[in-house]
Amino acid sequence: MKTIFIVDDNNVNLLTAENALSDHYNVYTLPSAHGMFELLNDLIPDMILLDIIMPEISGYDAMRLLKADIRYSHIPVIFLTSKKDPGTEAQGFELGAVDFITKPFSGIVLLNRIKTHLNIDEIIRKRTSELEVRTEKLTRLKNSMVSVLAEMLESRDKTTGGHIERTSAYLRLIINKMIKSGIYLNEIRTWDLELAVTSARLHDVGKIAISDLILNKPGNLTKEEFETMKIHAAEGERIIDKIISQTGDEDFLFFAKMFAGYHHERWDGTGYPHGLKGTDIPLQGRIMAIVDVYDALSSDRPYKSALSRDEVVKIIMDSKDKQFDPLIADVFFEIKDKFAEVK
Repeated sequence: MKTIFIVDDNNVNLLTAENALSDHYNVYTLPSAHGMFELLNDLIPDMILLDIIMPEISGYDAMRLLKADIRYSHIPVIFLTSKKDPGTEAQGFELGAVDFITKPFSGIVLLNRIKTHLNIDEIIRKRTSELEVRTEKLTRLKNSMVSVLAEMLESRDKTTGGHIERTSAYLRLIINKMIKSGIYLNEIRTWDLELAVTSARLHDVGKIAISDLILNKPGNLTKEEFETMKIHAAEGERIIDKIISQTGDEDFLFFAKMFAGYHHERWDGTGYPHGLKGTDIPLQGRIMAIVDVYDALSSDRPYKSALSRDEVVKIIMDSKDKQFDPLIADVFFEIKDKFAEVK
């Protein structure tokens, strides 16, 4: 049986409502909003009937408090009022009321209005729950596709084992630290962090276009081979753009596109493929630039041995204002020990 709170400082109204509803619902009559909030600590109702004009806490003020609290903001509220002017209703609906019932009210009208709204609320909750389940399944599917593609890429590139997993971990560390330090916070606060970290796994997706002979060459690349290798950034951006155009899902792949297309740009404008400079480089690319270089320098490759942690840190810090965004380089320096733990 559903539960209804009736909040009104008029005992006649409370008695009328209780007589009309008690055969169909668990009814709690409360003479003040203060009493309602005390009871809410122990019991969450399916609906609240709330008088507007009450001493101490008015119905409007009580509504503001309800909507500001995540525990109660979902509860449908119907205002009880003797006023019939449009301004009263407009303000109530603006605060989030689902309806108004004018006093004095008859029991049968009150019962029917409540049945209607509870039925609507139940349908909405059911549809919302179904939508959340479908959304969760779709998100898992997308993440699985990204993971499988990333694993396929890494299995093909035999020179960079574990690169994707490590760079994802580094990325999470550096973004979290940037948030705590307030670095580029206005932009980062709009990001879905989990989506960003997942998408970063595709930052080298453009290597699909690179020959195995170059990708897995055991020695240093020639100048011509390096120029060929450089196309992977633009190719990654192109591949993701193509997927976006065919699926229309720009939100999910936006981060992947930024990481893939801009992680080899340089702060001084000498990077590739676009030759962007400073903050013209998307923030995702500026972050991934440090993450990618850190892992490359600190890892063994067929053509070189890993550098020590101190050597890698020195190279990155010496390159701020040149290759790297100086603010992000300073954030990296603060958490360099955590990077070493991941490694």
